[in-house]
Amino acid sequence: MSEQLLNSPVKNISCRICRLSYLCVPHGLSKKELEQLDSVTKKKRKLEKNDFLYKDGEAVTSIYAVRSGSFKTITNNQGGEEQITGFQMPGHLLGLDGLGNNIHTCSTTALETSTVCEIPIDEFDRLCTGNKSLHRHTLRLMGKELYHESQMLLILGKMTGDERFATFLLELSNQHQERGLSAIEFNLTMQRRDIANYLGLSVEALSRLISKLQDRGILDVKHRNIKILNWDLLCKLAHVRQEQQMFRKVSV
Repeated sequence: MSEQLLNSPVKNISCRICRLSYLCVPHGLSKKELEQLDSVTKKKRKLEKNDFLYKDGEAVTSIYAVRSGSFKTITNNQGGEEQITGFQMPGHLLGLDGLGNNIHTCSTTALETSTVCEIPIDEFDRLCTGNKSLHRHTLRLMGKELYHESQMLLILGKMTGDERFATFLLELSNQHQERGLSAIEFNLTMQRRDIANYLGLSVEALSRLISKLQDRGILDVKHRNIKILNWDLLCKLAHVRQEQQMFRKVSV
């Protein structure tokens, strides 16, 4: 799968033949179950950069699978300041935050021209009621969201700026790898101020970190293009064992 594919205009493609289905569709669904999922999925909704997919406090009407482009999720802290809580790529599901009380607990905006597949929540609930595989898959995804939140607290509370940024880069690398893209060279769709906000850093501190990692020969950065030059050092900086990261086949 190429980066061009992930960012190309989306046609009305069935879940059964979509190349991203392994990321957002539960494994083990029968042909009939996939057809049922297809039947309630609105195949395409296009958003331009900075468009809201939904806002904090709005009623949940649908869940969404990112087909192309990328998004960021935002909430407000106790002081009313905006806090970015995550970035989402093709294959990610959006809208799970509101399944508990049917109210969205964050806002989601497009970082670039993006498209999503939309599943009305009433239809999704009906499918989950009669489909144990889909229900279990949804619970797993909600569990992953809770795990991500706990990891975010760890990053902000315990790690230095260097460690936070290194962890962020490795997470992006993993996500690109999962999508069949290069794990060591990729373009950032988010701006530096968004990354800084997400990591709890100032933009100036983030810029100094990037320069520092370039000087150490760990990264090569050209505008929004990132190339990891020294995988071992980046893993050490994030306190991740190198073998945990490199057991995957890295596509160059």
